[in-house]
Amino acid sequence: MELKQFPKEFLFGGAIAANQAEGAWNVDGKGPSTTDVSNGIVGPVDDNIIEGKFYPSHEAIDFYHRYKEDIALMAEMGLQCFRTSIAWPRIFPNGDEEQPNEKGLQFYDDLFDELLKHGMEPVVTLSHYETPLHLANTYGGWDNRELIGFFTKFSEIVFKRYKNKVKYWMTFNEINNLHTIPFATGAFRPERKENPVQALYQAAHHQFVASALATKLCKEIIPDAQMGAMLSLSVSYPNTCHPDDVFETYQLRRRSLFFADVQIRGEYPRYIKRVWKEHHVEVQMEQGDEEIIRQYPVDYLGFSYYRSTTHKAGTKIIGNTGGIIGTPNPYLESTPWGWQIDPKGLRYVCNELYDRYQIPLFIVENGIGMDEGPNDNSEIIDDERIRYLDLHLKEILEAIEDGVEMMGYTWWGPIDIVSAGTGEMKKRYGFIYVDKDNDGNGTLDRKKKKSFDHYKEVIASRGKNLFA
Repeated sequence: MELKQFPKEFLFGGAIAANQAEGAWNVDGKGPSTTDVSNGIVGPVDDNIIEGKFYPSHEAIDFYHRYKEDIALMAEMGLQCFRTSIAWPRIFPNGDEEQPNEKGLQFYDDLFDELLKHGMEPVVTLSHYETPLHLANTYGGWDNRELIGFFTKFSEIVFKRYKNKVKYWMTFNEINNLHTIPFATGAFRPERKENPVQALYQAAHHQFVASALATKLCKEIIPDAQMGAMLSLSVSYPNTCHPDDVFETYQLRRRSLFFADVQIRGEYPRYIKRVWKEHHVEVQMEQGDEEIIRQYPVDYLGFSYYRSTTHKAGTKIIGNTGGIIGTPNPYLESTPWGWQIDPKGLRYVCNELYDRYQIPLFIVENGIGMDEGPNDNSEIIDDERIRYLDLHLKEILEAIEDGVEMMGYTWWGPIDIVSAGTGEMKKRYGFIYVDKDNDGNGTLDRKKKKSFDHYKEVIASRGKNLFA
């Protein structure tokens, strides 16, 4: 039987976010972001930086100063693409300035040049939990319509600057997480809103308009570029076959897919009207909003997938890591952080999404966080990560055989970075170890794990060497 392998056009890569890797939070003119006042996106957030308090994002892994070393390691693995984000407050420190910060623009020029020099296509997210803090504190975040104009100006500046360097773009990272982590995703504090659900859907509408306007600009400035939506789409199954469990799980899924429905189909689905009615939501739209959303849908759907959960009707949905907690699935193993490992679920999601939208899919986050370090021989033996990687890649191959159009796969994250959910360093995803602990101590030295060579072999063989 001939071994399956990934098609030549399929992109293998890795993914990080600026706020979890770059550090240098106030260097070269950068302003504070919403992440810079938190110790993890689901924890309490401060209104402003508290002097003397430790914030994990402020140094992170110092990618800002070490990116050449790190990209060389990525190139050694054979990565064909590298997903990162542009920190909005590195370009506009407050978000509402008239002129951009040249030093911030130059940093990304240098970063993208380095990637291209090593044969890696940049895959760039415009907004990845990095809204300028000033826009949250002064304007109240994305439920304020003024942010559309600020974001559009930011988008136009970076499209013009990097039009010859970046061909793959995404607008808002995990936009559907407005439900679960509204400050990180939408820069607003729901506890300060009279009707938090109203604020959520108003923020979503403004982001939909901003995404469509950014897509319009991208098409005009970089005609050969592709623009994607990006959603968090790990899956929930009904906890039992009880019809209440089944239907409530369906509603929960549709709550997330609503964001893709609008950005891909270009219009609001009819089912959302009932949700708005039941939560006393009246989304304010201006003339032309729906037309711009309709005219400029995205080209592809990027998404994150880490695990599956099950859902029992009437139970709490949101956990202390910002994700869907669900109920235990006895058929699956779990990570040290309680995330249940479900490779088959990834194939399920790929088919679900392609059946629904018939546009290319890009798996831009998938990985496993483990608490690990060097053994007595200074080796980092991360067999669990190798197994997780291979099992998920096998299911992607099956999805391709099913007929799903797949653009590529970027592992989250190829180098250890600060955990978005908990602000920890010990929750490690990388093929490359970074010597730093949860309290900020360490040399920041980089070290290859066992999985480094394995992923290198996977890419070189186009997946033929996946373990049985």
